[in-house]
Amino acid sequence: MYNQSKQSELIRFARVVAGSTVIDVYPGAGDWTRLFSDAVGPEGRVYSFVPAEVAHFKNDPLGLMRTLASEPGRENVEAVSADLVAMPEVTQPADVLWLHLFYHDLHTALIQAKGATAADFNRAVYERLKPGGFYVIVDHTADIGTGTSAAQSLHRIDPASVRKEVEAAGFVLDAVGAMLVNKDDPHLMKVFDSSIKGETDRFAYRFLKP
Repeated sequence: MYNQSKQSELIRFARVVAGSTVIDVYPGAGDWTRLFSDAVGPEGRVYSFVPAEVAHFKNDPLGLMRTLASEPGRENVEAVSADLVAMPEVTQPADVLWLHLFYHDLHTALIQAKGATAADFNRAVYERLKPGGFYVIVDHTADIGTGTSAAQSLHRIDPASVRKEVEAAGFVLDAVGAMLVNKDDPHLMKVFDSSIKGETDRFAYRFLKP
């Protein structure tokens, strides 16, 4: 997880404010769900969305989020699960959809096992966001021109490929964040490699639903 300064910067970049409704997709240990819960306050809402494609993992991702939602002061959090592209069926119209280090997985066998594609998911996001809502993507950077070819092998993706796919769903690129750029990352190693783990070069895109 990032230091507090980077966390705050990313929350501002995502335009998460008091009263917002946020969908946190594949929340992992729930770090961002907790941060968003604090940021949106009692008048806001956070959907901690665990895709069914990963709900079977041994660490019980959905159970973890249900436990988080039962913590004191987390009444604004709801843990939900469904097939990835059925996300709109278990959430309400949102101001922000947050996708942290997960977009590349849309191009992996695990996530596509039930038939989901990046195009399908991007359309589902467009459907679920309110007009003027933000689709925020942070991911590990792959070399320019590599497209989605490193998604399975290195868990990286070419930012240009992400932009092309998301804009095809009707979104408009609203901002690019450079707060997680690491020019010392050669983009050659898997993101879990001990030499780069936690320090990968990352891009941040904020897309707007017109």
